[in-house]
This record gives sequence, C-alpha cells and structure tokens, in this order.
Amino acid sequence: MNRHRVLVVGYDDAELLDIACVTSTLHAVHEINPDLGYDLTLATPGGRPIACSSGLVLNGQAALERAKGPIGTLIVSGGLGHLDASRDERLVGHVRRLARESERVASLCTGASVLAAAGLLDGKRATTHWHFAERMAQEYPAVTVDARPIYVRDGDVYTAAGVTSALDLSLSFIEADFGADMARWVSRAMVTYLHRPGNQAQMSMFTAAPAADHGLVRKVTDHVTERLDADLSTEALARLARVSPRHLTRLFQMHLRQTPGRFVRQARLTAAAQLLTTTDLPVARVASRCGFASAEALRQAFVREYGTTPSQYRSVASSSV
Repeated sequence: MNRHRVLVVGYDDAELLDIACVTSTLHAVHEINPDLGYDLTLATPGGRPIACSSGLVLNGQAALERAKGPIGTLIVSGGLGHLDASRDERLVGHVRRLARESERVASLCTGASVLAAAGLLDGKRATTHWHFAERMAQEYPAVTVDARPIYVRDGDVYTAAGVTSALDLSLSFIEADFGADMARWVSRAMVTYLHRPGNQAQMSMFTAAPAADHGLVRKVTDHVTERLDADLSTEALARLARVSPRHLTRLFQMHLRQTPGRFVRQARLTAAAQLLTTTDLPVARVASRCGFASAEALRQAFVREYGTTPSQYRSVASSSV
C-alpha cells in the first residue's frame, strides 16, 4: 500500500475550513483507491482538543511536542489564532524542528505567519490571505509576500492564500504524489468545478479592497464596474466626480489603498476572467466588452497580473468542469 504521511498542525482559534479542506481532499484518494492514500494526523499542543474559530472543537490526535519524522508533508493551518501561534516560541520551535524532518512544508491561509516566525520563509516568495498580506510583509521583511496567487511553491515550501485555496493546494499534492488522473477524480468527488493552477490569482472582486464608505469614491467605483468598456482614465473619472485627478487619486489611496487606474485594471481583469469561464465568447469579444483595446492587450494584462494567458485560463477551467 502506497501511503504518504501528512501531519497537520492545529491550535486554538484555527480555521476549521482550512483543516477540513486539506484533510477531506487528501482522504478522498483512499476512498477512490484503497491501495493509495495519506496517513493524516492532527497534531496540537499537548495533543489537547482545540477550539476552532467557529466554536467547534476538534480532538488532537497527537501531541505536537512528541511528533517525529519522517513526515511526507507538514501543514500548518491558519485562522484567527495565527498571531498567538506565531508568538508561541514552543509551537514555532516544534514546527521548525518538524520541518527539518519533512519532505515538504506547507501553510494554509494565515498559517504562513507561523512558518515565517520559524524562519522557514526567509528569502522565499510566499502568499497568505489577501487581507493579512500587507501586515505579514511588514512584520517579516525577509519574506517576499505576494497576495495575488492562490498558492505559491518555492522549493519544498508551499503557502496557500486562504481558506478554500487549501483545496487547490491539496489537489496539486495529489497530482504530484499520485498523478493527474487521480487529482481529476478527487476534483470531481469534491464537486469543485475548477482545479486551479497555483499561479492563478484570486480573481474575484471580493479579493479587492472592500466597497468604500466615502460617497464620491463609491460613485466612481460603481461607474467603473457598470461601464467597463467606457473611457475610465483617471482624468475621465475625475471629471465624473468633479474633482482634480490628483485629488481623486488621493481619495482612492486613502479609502481603497490603490490608485484609480489600478482599480480599473483589476475590475476589467476580474470581469474578463468571469466571461472566459461562463461564456463561449471569443477572447477578442471578451476584451472589447471589458474595455481592453484588443485581444493582445487583454493577453498582456492577464499574463502580467496572473501569470497565465486568457486562453490557458479558459482551457483549464473547461477541462476541469
């Protein structure tokens, strides 16, 4: 029997969905083929039960302090308790120790802060939940934090962006360990419509800045999302708002932490990604509807922002349905 040992590290106020996404997805391999699979263990401080951020309690299966290698994959969960966990010297020390005995190391969502505190991300590119990325970059300057991808691999260290991206990371592990066919079967079993590659960005508007409370900024952002094929230059938006381009830029940076131009580009790319996966429109038509001058302009923007072309993105989405 081909089994791969996985140790998941949990702690109080961990995110239950982080843990469930990875353990349920990996366990599905054994359900599909009893001769294959993973030996899954939840390790907690002292082996004690942990209260997840949702209030539900999970029983620890092993004491983190007594866990030993060899380990195939060491995974640190995220959750609201990640700050306390990253400041717990004993917990961080054991994660550092176990990482030396593991073939690969991963974090889910804000669990990246634990890996960073252990020094396991120094000099590496990593991702985390988009809402925490800026803070993590400030606290751990030795880490190159990239909030765009759903997961990042740098050597034998993997970091997932947040919550359900754990499912995507798990599918990539299954593909590496047991092949693409098994990953596709698990994807179907999990009823996930898309096995997304790691360099695909978090392409939904919810990953952008939240809606602004400022009335004028909200008026402009609503105009942008409703008229993507219009003239959305900063100058044109400033005329709409009846302020100077400089003042509009200042308002956007204050309330959305980005420039008007950046907001427009992200809105257009998000809409294009949605059309690519939900319609059969030619790429040129998608580009036109979303305000890009040509299919080539859309392609260049897609590659620059997400590391993949519109056609490749559509192909992955279509083949995974």
